[in-house]
Amino acid sequence: MSTTPVSDRPVPRPGVLAIEAYVPGKAQAGGGVKVYKLSANENPLGASARAREAFHAADALEFYPDGSSTRLREAIGAAYGLDPARLVCGTGSDELITLIAAAYAGPGDEVIYSQYGFLVYRIATLAAGATPVIAAERDLTTDVDALLAAVTAKTRIVFLANPNNPTGTYLPFDEVRRLQRGLPPHVLLVLDAAYAEYVRRNDYESGIELVATTRNVAMLRTFSKIHGLAALRVGWLYGPAEVVDAVNRIRGAFNVNAAAIAAATAAINDTAHVEAAVAHNDRWLAWMAAELTALGLVVTPSVANFVLVHFPDANGKRAPDADAFLSARGLILRRMDAYGLPGALRLTIGTEEANRLLVAVLAEFLGKEPKGEAGHGA
Repeated sequence: MSTTPVSDRPVPRPGVLAIEAYVPGKAQAGGGVKVYKLSANENPLGASARAREAFHAADALEFYPDGSSTRLREAIGAAYGLDPARLVCGTGSDELITLIAAAYAGPGDEVIYSQYGFLVYRIATLAAGATPVIAAERDLTTDVDALLAAVTAKTRIVFLANPNNPTGTYLPFDEVRRLQRGLPPHVLLVLDAAYAEYVRRNDYESGIELVATTRNVAMLRTFSKIHGLAALRVGWLYGPAEVVDAVNRIRGAFNVNAAAIAAATAAINDTAHVEAAVAHNDRWLAWMAAELTALGLVVTPSVANFVLVHFPDANGKRAPDADAFLSARGLILRRMDAYGLPGALRLTIGTEEANRLLVAVLAEFLGKEPKGEAGHGA
C-alpha cells in the first residue's frame, strides 16, 4: 500500500519549492531619464558587425536548426585547437550548468560551490534534487582548502567560477590544479570561465589544458560577455568524451537556434572585435577602480568586466541608498542582497559616457568631488 501523501493538486517533488528563482539585474529606471544599464555584465561595444550580419541572414525560419550545432562547434574547435567532438553547445552556459547537474547529481548527492559563487549553481543543484554545499571564501576569493574540506562521500560535482561573479576575483591556475588533484576521480570539477577573455594575468588559465589532460574536468564558456550576444543565449562546454556524451543525451534536440548558431560562428571568427572589447575593458576597469577608491569607496580588485563596490554603513550612504540615487539618474547597477552582500553593488564597465557619469553621480551622492586625474587621456 502506497504511503505517498495524497493532495488535491499536483505537488512538485521535494526541493523544487526551495529554489529561489534567479532574478536578473533590473533594466528600468525612473521615467524621463536616459537609462545606462550596468547591471548585467553586458559588452558596452555590443556585438560585432559580422555577427549582426550573420544573425540577419539567418532568416529561414521554417527550418529546424542543426541539432548538433556542427558549424559552431567546428568554429570553436578551430579557434581554440579543440576536437569538436568534445564540445557541446547550449542555450547559454546556464543551460549547460543545469544539464551537468541533472546528469551527474540527484537525491542524496552533494554539489559544492563557493560562498559567493554564481546563483545558478544552487538553482541547478536543487532542480536536480541534490544538496548544495557552500564552501566559505577568504577575502571574497574562492578558498581551495575550504572546497576540499567540504568534499564527502556524497560529493558529485564542484562548480568553480573563475573569475568569479559577482566578486571579480580569480584563482591562479596552480590553485585550480591543486583543487583538481585533491578531488576524488569520480567528482566532476566544472570550471565556469565566462569571463576568461577579459583576464590579463600571467598566472591565469581558462582550463583548456586541464580538461585535455584529465578525465574529471569540464570547462564552460559563453558568447554573452566578450562577444556581446547575450540576447541570443549561446554557451559551450569542453569536456571529456564521457561528459559530452552524458550531456548530449539529456539536452534538448534543437537547444540552440539557427540565428544564434550563425551569429556565434561569425563572432568567434571576429578577433578584431574581441580585441577591441578587451582594450576598452582594460582601459576603463582600472580607471573605474581608481576613481571609486578616490571617492572613499571600497572596490574588490577585479579581473573581469565589472567591479564589486562596497558602501559605508552610514545612514543615507548605504548600498540601497546609492542604488536609489543612481536609479533616479538612469544608472542601473546590480543589488547584491541575493548573494549575501547587501552592503555592495555590482557595476558593469560601460561606455565612456556611462562610466564618467556614474563617477560624477556617485561623487554627488557621497558629497565629494571626483578625483579626475585617472580619466585624463582615457
